[in-house]
Amino acid sequence: MFNPPSFKTPFDFADFRGSLRQAREVLSALTPEAVNALGGNDVIFALGDRKLPFTAEGFLMSFSLPNFYFHATTAYDILRTNGVPLGKRDFMGRLKMKT
Repeated sequence: MFNPPSFKTPFDFADFRGSLRQAREVLSALTPEAVNALGGNDVIFALGDRKLPFTAEGFLMSFSLPNFYFHATTAYDILRTNGVPLGKRDFMGRLKMKT
């Protein structure tokens, strides 16, 4: 079951950083075997009374990753519109080329 966080209470930048820190701690504790064992499992995305059924792979590929890239692109665009000197390489990050 996946429920998005509720942002009904005030959420400032320090809270955001705390959420990221907590997410990193949870993710760093996972082993590759534990992540791979999730393959094929059911995931229910619950948003209020609405429940959407997925497989773990379907949730990742058709919801989570597109949602992440949408928000990353939107934030990037807002920053650029407001004069922050960002380019394509800033968005793409470091290239992982063959050595």
